[in-house]
Amino acid sequence: MVARLSFNKILFIMLLLLISVPISAQDEDKPVKVTTDLVTLTLTVTDQYGRYVSGLKKNAFTVYDEGQEQEITFFADADAPVSIGILFDISGSMSGEKIQRARKALERFMNISHPMDEYFLIAFNSRAQLLLDRTRDSEALLRKLTLVRPKENTALYDAVYLGIERVTRGAHQRKAILIISDGQDNSSRYSFKEVRNLLKETDVTIYSVGIMDNNDSRDPIGLQGQAFLDELSSVSGGKSFYPQTSVEMDEIFERIAVELRNQYSIGYIPKNFQPDGRWRKVKVKVKPPKGMSRLIVRTREGYYATPTIKYK
Repeated sequence: MVARLSFNKILFIMLLLLISVPISAQDEDKPVKVTTDLVTLTLTVTDQYGRYVSGLKKNAFTVYDEGQEQEITFFADADAPVSIGILFDISGSMSGEKIQRARKALERFMNISHPMDEYFLIAFNSRAQLLLDRTRDSEALLRKLTLVRPKENTALYDAVYLGIERVTRGAHQRKAILIISDGQDNSSRYSFKEVRNLLKETDVTIYSVGIMDNNDSRDPIGLQGQAFLDELSSVSGGKSFYPQTSVEMDEIFERIAVELRNQYSIGYIPKNFQPDGRWRKVKVKVKPPKGMSRLIVRTREGYYATPTIKYK
C-alpha cells in the first residue's frame, strides 16, 4: 500500500511538471512589470563642430532630475553592441530611386556598426510587418529588403509603435531605432500622441533619415511627416537627417553608425522617487576637459515615474 501511494505521488508530481512547461512557454514574451528606481540614460557628446568626444570620466557629467542634482551610480563608455530596430518604408511613395538609395546606404551603415549589434527589421506600407527578429546577420537583413516592392499607403506611426515594443525586448542594454522613410503617414491605427507617449516610457534612441525629394519638402503632408520625425528624434536624444543626394545619405548613415559606437551610458537612483506616473524632466551637463571648448550632450528629455517594463 505504501509503495502504491509513493508511486502515485511521483506520477502526480511528474504530471505537474509536464503541465507547467507549456504555461511557461506561453508567458515567455509577456511583459513583466518590476518596480525599480534606477533611471538609465544614453548620452551622445560632441564638440561645437559636431565631432564625437570619447574618453570622458564619470565626474565630467552632472545629472539633474526635476532640477535636483543626482548621484551617478552607473557609468559606462565602452564600444558596446546595441539592439537596433530598422524601420524601412516600402510604401508607394518610396518607389524608384528613393528605395534604391536607402538600401545602399543601409548596407554601409551595417558595415561600420559593431559586429555584435542585434537587428530587428520592420517593413511597412499599409501595415507594419516584422520581417526579421533578433539577428546579427546583416546580410540576411539586406537580402530581405531586396525582395520587397514599394506599394500601397504608409502606416508609419504603427511601424514606430511596433518597433519600440520589439526593440525594448532586445538583448543589449542600449536600444536604438533607425527610421528610413519619407515621413508621410496615411494608414496608421495608432496616433502621433500614442507613439510619442510610448517612446517617452523607454530609453530607446531614435534616428530618422527622411528620404524626401523637392516636392516632399514643399508639400504640407511632407512637412507634417518631417515634423513627426524631428519630434521623435528630439524627445529620445537622437537626431533626424534629410539628405539631398546619395553621397549625403551615405555620409549620414555612416555618421549614425559611428555615433552608436561613441556613446556613454549612465544610471542613477532619483532622490525622493515616487512611482506616481508623473513626467520627470532630466537634464545632463558635461564639463569639458581643460583646454577644450564647450561640449554638447544629447539624451532623452525625461521619463515617466512608473515601474519599468522588462521582458523575459
